[in-house]
Amino acid sequence: MFDYLLNDPQKKLKQETRDFVKSIPKEMILDMDADKIQFPKDFLREAGRRNLMGCRYPEKWGGRGMDWVSTCMVMEEIGVLGYIFACTFGVGAELVCDAIILHGNDVQKETYVKPLLKGEIFAAECLTEPRGGSDFFGTKTIAEEKGDHFILNGQKRFIVGGEGADYFLVYARTDPHAEPHKSISCFIVDRTEGVKTEYLYGLMGCRGGGAARMVFKDVRVPKENLLGKRNQGYKIFNTMMIPERLGTAAMTIGAAAPAVHVATGYTSKRKAFGRPVADFQGVSFQVAEAVTLLDAARAMIHTTARAVDEQIHEKQIRRMVSQSKKFVTESCQKAVHNAMQVMGGIGYTNIYPVERIFRDLRLASIWTGTNEVMSMIIANEWYKEYWKKKKSGQIRDMELDAVEAEAKDEKIFE
Repeated sequence: MFDYLLNDPQKKLKQETRDFVKSIPKEMILDMDADKIQFPKDFLREAGRRNLMGCRYPEKWGGRGMDWVSTCMVMEEIGVLGYIFACTFGVGAELVCDAIILHGNDVQKETYVKPLLKGEIFAAECLTEPRGGSDFFGTKTIAEEKGDHFILNGQKRFIVGGEGADYFLVYARTDPHAEPHKSISCFIVDRTEGVKTEYLYGLMGCRGGGAARMVFKDVRVPKENLLGKRNQGYKIFNTMMIPERLGTAAMTIGAAAPAVHVATGYTSKRKAFGRPVADFQGVSFQVAEAVTLLDAARAMIHTTARAVDEQIHEKQIRRMVSQSKKFVTESCQKAVHNAMQVMGGIGYTNIYPVERIFRDLRLASIWTGTNEVMSMIIANEWYKEYWKKKKSGQIRDMELDAVEAEAKDEKIFE
């Protein structure tokens, strides 16, 4: 995030986060990528000890009372360590905690938010299922009411923190006969009897996050662990799309930036034909494009974060968050592509970290809603926004600004 857009407390927090990032040993990064670390508990404990997680939440619950601009700045800085570090940092503190802060009661916040933000316990969000990714309403997980509790049965897939989390945010169908938007509830589920980490995935990148398939078999969930109201899980899901997608976009910038930095240093020193390869436009222009894309991504993230902080219209936020997720993740992937390209063969080896970053960032345009889903949302919200403005007279009728604008017989639509 650009320093000149940050206030003094945000700049201070940025420096604190950078100091934390510098303190993480290289061995932890390498052990994560080698799957020697299944879930980075030590990393999260230290982040909690330094009070870096959940900075936008009230101080009462362990945050710093800051905003979304601050959160995006922190996520970008954490991402410098590697995409998976930001993933595990964000899933608990920025997704699960966000749901409980917005929709939970004080007992739930005291029990599940405060200790997580201190780094004492860990959480995961359970959304995707083996038979459904983007099809949220197609969930097959069922929670049946039984007296003072629910009985939970089902499976969830690709759960970051499936190996390592102490509790889970689980969406399940509680009314099989209701329309989809009114049939799902959200639960806080402790790792207890019947909760099993069934399968750990071998991933192309973003390793060490404990990505697993979770099985819930006859799990007894107390009624007091229902988050929000019964059959209103969609409301929670809706608000979660902001931290899911805006947070994902912000941290992608941090994860991509090291590749561009490494490529800049390498091309300044590497010589060909008696000159540094950075002197050749075929190289320097690709670095220039990468830097431009990262700065454009930062500008979009800041604008969108401000929009969320200012609580502009919900539909416009939905469009802007989706645009940010799509544009930023694809821009960062392109920036890393350029970095590897200008380094040539050595960039494809593990002599430099660019190949790991390249592998890690492939996830960015897939998870938290594929970029194709983002395009669907953007198009849908934009068309509605356009016609609303058009019909209300908020915008100039630009169709008339043509020489032959009155040739109505030539404007054929059917």
